[in-house]
Amino acid sequence: MTGIDWRAVFVPDTPALEIIVRGSVMYLALFALLRVVLRREAGSIGVADLLVIVLIADAAQNAMASNYTSIADGILLVATIIFWAYALNWLGYHVPAVQRLLHPPPLPLVRNGQMLRRNMRQELITEDELISQLRLQGSETLADVEFAAMEGDGRISFVMREDKRGGNQAPERST
Repeated sequence: MTGIDWRAVFVPDTPALEIIVRGSVMYLALFALLRVVLRREAGSIGVADLLVIVLIADAAQNAMASNYTSIADGILLVATIIFWAYALNWLGYHVPAVQRLLHPPPLPLVRNGQMLRRNMRQELITEDELISQLRLQGSETLADVEFAAMEGDGRISFVMREDKRGGNQAPERST
């Protein structure tokens, strides 16, 4: 227990407002960059969720490894990051314009069995990647697809043609 500077461990050495401003600017800047650049990389968790995890891990690591000289600085930064994650979700729920910004609308990739190459190029989706996702849906050919879109969370959704949807039609009877 000797040699530990307890004051440095528990007493903030960085002004609280500076920590809040730094945390806010970094969260919002990274969120905006990730939303624009990595839309399709998000996968099954949202960009905001991934960002919160990464920033909290980094902020907590800095507090634990004494890059900040007090735990209070790290806790305040983590609280700031969590605040922005909650605030953006709250705004998205209550303000439709913010919802559209946070969760972009689906981007069409296939319409009536035809690839929309311009949109695929925009998201850097190759034909092989699209067909691979189609196979995961149980189909081998784009002719089966009425519509496919890149969803706001990065997944590709498919709407199959009526005659290719399983279970939607009564079986034909032979007489």
